[in-house]
Amino acid sequence: MDRATAPVVGRDVDAVLFDVGGVLTLPDPVAFEVALAPLGATGTLADRVRAHYVGMHAHATSARDGHEVWLDYIEAYLATAGVPEERRDEGRTAFGRVFGHHCWRFPIVETATAMERLGQGGTPLGIVSNATGQVEALIAHLGLCQVGPGGGVPVDVVVDSAVVGVEKPDPAIFAPALEAMAARGVDPVRIAYVGDSVRYDLAGARAAGLVPVLLDPYDLYDGVDLGPGASRIGSVHELLPPWAGPGAQAADAPGPEAD
Repeated sequence: MDRATAPVVGRDVDAVLFDVGGVLTLPDPVAFEVALAPLGATGTLADRVRAHYVGMHAHATSARDGHEVWLDYIEAYLATAGVPEERRDEGRTAFGRVFGHHCWRFPIVETATAMERLGQGGTPLGIVSNATGQVEALIAHLGLCQVGPGGGVPVDVVVDSAVVGVEKPDPAIFAPALEAMAARGVDPVRIAYVGDSVRYDLAGARAAGLVPVLLDPYDLYDGVDLGPGASRIGSVHELLPPWAGPGAQAADAPGPEAD
């Protein structure tokens, strides 16, 4: 689906929920440089950032089932990070020693900036993530966001799959977030969910009745059918209305009478 069809806050949707991994944070490219450089990896920092999204594209298009789809993610990551083919076996081992919930600590500041601009205009925001119970503390520690006032962007709700006992693509994970959005007067059909996974994020959002949005910063899904109602963005800034763009002031946001 063409990026031009992506929803805009205030026109097509009234609230935005976000995944964390791949949207607010990435596997730490510095940690992976330490792990992979001894194997002759030639990739730059930018290559290792891109490697995550190349890996998620491989994950989305994998013919494997279950957790085995992550094998394709790893292969794509290693190739993009410049690990020589003859050292890929060692690369898989080195990758596995780092890849886990502790590695998702590299902040995507661009997303946080876009969230801040949305929040300044009064847009309800929230987080829904497949995680291991650490995500609320992590994003607060990184200064990205937290429920209520704090060092990051104030959001209405943070949902961690390990805390609620269900994970995407099961739509039940969205229930606490939808309750928080309902308290702000927002209907599910007017809520965008931004993620980087076709299998988990788009499928889960669609099943929950939300507007599925894939973050695709490298245009890897050009021409790929993402399923009914889904669209792609290269940056969360593409969701911003004119009143939330760079240099805009919160006072520029439309009031209720302009809805």
